[in-house]
Amino acid sequence: MAISFHGHPALIAYITCGDPDLATTRDIALAAIDAGAAAIELGVPFSDPVADGPVIQRASDRALRQGTTLHDVLRLAAELRKRCSAGLVIFTYLNPVLRFGVGNFSAAAADAGIDGALITDLPMEEAGDYLDQMRARNLHTIFLAAPTSSDARLEQIARASTGFVYAVSRTGVTGAQTQMPEEAKGLVERLRKHTKIPIAVGFGISTQKQFAAVGDFAEAAVIGSAIVEIVERNPGREAHSVAQFVKQISTS
Repeated sequence: MAISFHGHPALIAYITCGDPDLATTRDIALAAIDAGAAAIELGVPFSDPVADGPVIQRASDRALRQGTTLHDVLRLAAELRKRCSAGLVIFTYLNPVLRFGVGNFSAAAADAGIDGALITDLPMEEAGDYLDQMRARNLHTIFLAAPTSSDARLEQIARASTGFVYAVSRTGVTGAQTQMPEEAKGLVERLRKHTKIPIAVGFGISTQKQFAAVGDFAEAAVIGSAIVEIVERNPGREAHSVAQFVKQISTS
């Protein structure tokens, strides 16, 4: 499996699967790809998304009320893979993977054509079995790097990450911000000392100016809350509205 970034920066779109329903999620993902997204993060809804701000929390709640599970997200991924070649990454908290079984999850992800996964709350110290299972199936293991991480921790994160490293632009939860935090560039520069794989910057990117600024120091930008909010605000027009946003934000 490989994630191919195009554009500078490449755009990675996060979508909460099952919000408002799985059929619409499929349409949103395909529309975002057609509009220029290089990869899609398929967010697995979770009952206690502690790293996420109110926009994604609400989306997770709506998706859970639809009954969306990790099994559903994997089935959706398989359907998307038949229709596109863009990068597909499962974005989840650890508990759904543990309930699924780490070995079962990695096997199912490979069967679905997923490129890799990012488990937001998986401690590096407890990632051994997960890394072994994913690497045995040539799946990418993507980890979060925060501005507060020590250099030793960043080295560990960089060593465990394949595909790309997700650099968190600031401390706190997800959510759109008015400007790109200065600490984002510094974090990327620190990561560069430990890895040559692409670095994607996320948390808070919501404008064309912020998106373009990321291109000065990183290969990709992740946009999540802004896209999820567009879905929330445009019932019946979710896919079209997301496509318009992706085109606008990625056009310099």
